[in-house]
Amino acid sequence: MLKARISLLNRVLARSYATAASPHALVFLEHNQGDLESASLSALTAASQLGGQVTGLVLGSPEEVPSVVEKAKRLNGLTTLLHCASPQYSTLLPETVSPLLEKLLSQNSPFTHVVSAHSSSAKSILPRVAAKLDVPAVSDITSLEHDAASGNTTFTRPIYAGNAISTVRASASIPIKFFTVRSTAFAAAGAGDATESEVKALDSVEVSDPPTEHLSTSLTKSDRPDLGVASRVVSGGRALKNAETFQSTLYPLADILGAAVGASRAAVDAGYADNSLQVGQTGKVVAPELYMALGISGAIQHLAGMKDSKLIVAINKDPDAPIFQVADVGLVADLFEVVPEMVEKLKQ
Repeated sequence: MLKARISLLNRVLARSYATAASPHALVFLEHNQGDLESASLSALTAASQLGGQVTGLVLGSPEEVPSVVEKAKRLNGLTTLLHCASPQYSTLLPETVSPLLEKLLSQNSPFTHVVSAHSSSAKSILPRVAAKLDVPAVSDITSLEHDAASGNTTFTRPIYAGNAISTVRASASIPIKFFTVRSTAFAAAGAGDATESEVKALDSVEVSDPPTEHLSTSLTKSDRPDLGVASRVVSGGRALKNAETFQSTLYPLADILGAAVGASRAAVDAGYADNSLQVGQTGKVVAPELYMALGISGAIQHLAGMKDSKLIVAINKDPDAPIFQVADVGLVADLFEVVPEMVEKLKQ
């Protein structure tokens, strides 16, 4: 009887000192024309904060993947790099990419977290895979904290157009924790000069008859910086009257500042600018060093996309415009008089 009690006590003690598995994150690295997306580099930074191993995953066509792998294997924080090249991955469709991820994350998978930027592709791929594996996904996180002892991971993410912050805890009972990262909340990972991560090739999972087919991609070409990563942004609102006035007023100022051009939802809906330039909850979320809001009233959905900017400058004729509540510098004036004057001063 005494031996039985001692044996039971030993088992209890052994369980009490058991620790959760060390985190091992799989980061989905997106790229465009051979260059890694800046948002994916921010996702890599977030994955590194988990405190464990970080494995990158690169998918694409046989023509693009080799050059991307050469760049990715030197990234700081990356321990292993997986890659798979196939013609069917030339354009990443959820129906063709999901089977590969499901296979990679199936039983006995070493991964505890799956991480990606909060991009259009990832927003369609990761939730699909998570649902197939019967686990939840947390989107658009702005911070994270992993408890190595318990295995819990705690995230924060904005809700209600950024007016509130939700704290979400993914417990250790969730075998694989999926989450996407708001790129403006994490610095982009850089390349190191010392060591290179281990590189491994994966076999593709061919989908014989995919239900979706990619037909074409239409991009708005511009010599200006990309809106999502630009350090300076000049945005215009509905007050700019029409597309011609929008361009003639904003573009000279943006060019002389070396800034990207953005637009409010009202300006996009009115046809002043392409929807790829929309800043806000239903557009792009930006956090540049300088954000200039010209003729933008400051609707809640627009503020959600730019209020984390370091310096916000607002010009509006309405002194009660909500944009002035978040602006660091505000000017109540006619933008059609002020902006040309600013351009002339900056030329000097």
